[in-house]
Amino acid sequence: MTAPIALLDGPWWPYLALLLFAVIPTEMWRWLAVAFARRLDDGSPWLEWVRLVATALLAGVVAKLMLTPPGVLADVPLLVRLAAIAVPVAIVILTNRRVMLAVVAAEAVLIGGAWWLI
Repeated sequence: MTAPIALLDGPWWPYLALLLFAVIPTEMWRWLAVAFARRLDDGSPWLEWVRLVATALLAGVVAKLMLTPPGVLADVPLLVRLAAIAVPVAIVILTNRRVMLAVVAAEAVLIGGAWWLI
């Protein structure tokens, strides 16, 4: 067996695969993004569009997880899950977009409601 192939046969092959197929491709795009981001204006319409798309994608994933939950989250009643969506939305609207407070409140509603009702 040649030396590079022998590396794949030992205990280190999962780490090598992780490095080759996950870390290097991800880091390449991050460094390119840093290089291009230096030239972007913070108030540019393109950057605002990217922020809006990212927010919409995140909202869609959260809504999907709350409305059709997998695993243990399915045991939490729908009313608690809907409250865990409504409370942070109200906090964001009423407190001038304090997102961290909204996230903590959502977790508190979800965990507290699940603990209380289950």
